[in-house]
Formats: sequence, structure tokens, C-alpha cells
Amino acid sequence: VPVLQTNNGPGLTGLMTIAAHLVKQAKKDQLLGSTAEEKAVVHQWLEYRVTRVDGGSSKEDTRIILKDLNVHLEDKVYLAGNVFTLADILMYYGLHHVMVELTVQEKEKYLNVSRWFNHIQHYPGVRQHLSKVIFMKNRLYTNAH
Repeated sequence: VPVLQTNNGPGLTGLMTIAAHLVKQAKKDQLLGSTAEEKAVVHQWLEYRVTRVDGGSSKEDTRIILKDLNVHLEDKVYLAGNVFTLADILMYYGLHHVMVELTVQEKEKYLNVSRWFNHIQHYPGVRQHLSKVIFMKNRLYTNAH
């Protein structure tokens, strides 16, 4: 469990708590959502990251997570709709090790996740020290036989 020791007061514990604190410190409150609905959606995805992504360890857990995200991102640019939020950043970091290991075919199977992930990794300042995940520009297979 991550802990942040601050200069004034007790340390903060937990990914969501620390991340929200740092966002407020940086005066980037828009990353937490602008409307009540956006804030709730951001919070929901941060919880999902902590409980499902960080808690999931089996191949089946990973498959379910990717399937959930793929369906959710079908008609959205970002996790909270059309706005880039803290949920996108933390989910990106939580899924990086998974995306690195996917085959080209698996990345195509989860096309919405791949599109979103590739977009987030190119967002200024997000990728930092993590390796760039390569995505094919051309589809390898067609549905026609």
C-alpha cells in the first residue's frame, strides 16, 4: 500500500487518496472530473483500478478486465467520456505490464482498449519512464475467409 509522508500532518495512505491529494496540490482539479457525474465516474474507475486491476492476478482476471474496459470504451475516448482524467492516468499505469505482454492478435481482440491505451501513452507527460507499447497500424486479418 503506497504511503505519502507530507510535511504538515500525518502521512496519506492508499493510491486513490494520494493521487487525489497530489492532483489538488498541483491545482489540476479538472483531473478529478468537472461535474458530479464525471467525479463519480472517475472515482468508480479509480476504485476499479485498486480492487480489480491491482487485485487481479490470473489470466482469467486479466481477460475479464480487458473485456470490461473494451466494452466501456466502445463509444468513449477516455474512461470518463470525452475528458482526460486521473482515472485514465492511473489505469494506464495499472495496465502497462499487461499491454506489454499482449500479442498483436490479443491487442486486436481488445481494439477499444488498444486505441485508448495508445492514445494515453502519447498524452504529454504520461508515459514517463515506461516503455512504449507498439500497436500495429494495419489490421493483420480480415473477417472474410
